[in-house]
Amino acid sequence: MISLEELGRKAKKASREMNRLGVTEKNKGLEAVAEALEAGCDRLLRENCLDVEKAKESGMKESLVDRLTLTEQRIRGMAEGIRQIVALADPVGEVVSMKTTPLGMQIGQKRVPLGVIGIIYESRPNVTADAFGLCFKTGNAVILRGGSDALHSNKAITDVIREALTGCGLPEDSIQLLTDTSHETAEQFMRLNQFVDVLIPRGGAGLIRTVVEKSTVPVIETGTGNCHVYVDEYADIDMAADIIENAKTQRLGVCNACESLVIHEAVADRAIPVIARRLQEHGVEIRGDERACACFGGMKQASEEDYGTEYLDAVISVKVADTIDDAIEHINHYNTGHSEAIVTADYHNAMKFLNEIDAAAVYVNASTRFTDGFEFGFGAEIGISTQKLHARGPMGLLALTTTKYIILGDGQIRA
Repeated sequence: MISLEELGRKAKKASREMNRLGVTEKNKGLEAVAEALEAGCDRLLRENCLDVEKAKESGMKESLVDRLTLTEQRIRGMAEGIRQIVALADPVGEVVSMKTTPLGMQIGQKRVPLGVIGIIYESRPNVTADAFGLCFKTGNAVILRGGSDALHSNKAITDVIREALTGCGLPEDSIQLLTDTSHETAEQFMRLNQFVDVLIPRGGAGLIRTVVEKSTVPVIETGTGNCHVYVDEYADIDMAADIIENAKTQRLGVCNACESLVIHEAVADRAIPVIARRLQEHGVEIRGDERACACFGGMKQASEEDYGTEYLDAVISVKVADTIDDAIEHINHYNTGHSEAIVTADYHNAMKFLNEIDAAAVYVNASTRFTDGFEFGFGAEIGISTQKLHARGPMGLLALTTTKYIILGDGQIRA
């Protein structure tokens, strides 16, 4: 098995080769990869079945098995995400500012790749293709470390991508997969700062916390999603029910699914029964505070822990708030900085919510499920950042670049 240091050296070499490629060459490689993913559908499904069968045997909950599962449609979606990246403008090489100094020098900033990106992620094999596409378009090499539960799937996707790149005469080591999924090797990877320029964890709270605490490589923290929908006193109840049904049940095991509801007390007795019945049709267990439970008989009593939990399952919490200020305070206290929504017909309350909620994405009258690179027009995404430095929200091409100063002179020297 190849050592981590060798992976790092190969990635660094590939990143320098990538730095010499123009947009035409990069797009050619991405088109070849998209075609190869579609052509390799049977191969990918076969390998994915091995992971899914093992997950079911181990008792993995259904929502997480869904995250792990590939289908023909999802593989076509991976290829379509790559093609959308092809269609996007290449940010690398853009001069974002230029000024002339009193001495006649021109000083500007030019957008450049980050270099070598490490990604540690769980379950979702589509991340393998998404991460490659965004990194390749921006001239970055990527080292991937997926979870043991998706090893067959990730290896198959990586092999297909590498074969397509080799066929185009492009550096196959621009994508490498760490096949040793042990915790010890993962921690060594987190300290590979002589080769890796930035590390991006994608997964649950435990994974992200471990990477943040143990990494010596700079980390972009991507988010767990304790996402809320607040039903305002001026909400259209049917609209709220539609939005909440979608935000919670369209896919349970994703970070932009709604996990918590806050309902204004003025509409609680009307809104909660309508919303609760919709959710129960999908088998969702509802845990509410005392006032919420009084509005609907089929609800369990919520604990304090429930309000701060990302369930990734058919469970949701409900809180009744006296005012919009109480709702905002509750959400800002328990949220994870991911995605929050208000349902309201009142302009001032909508603007207040947009201004005062501290999160990467804040919605008015729309589902939190839209927080996604594909939906935002980025093609794919490298993750959804819940931090505030460098990148926030769905991270597309720009988030995988940095800038360097370029200075043009004609013999100036400093006095």
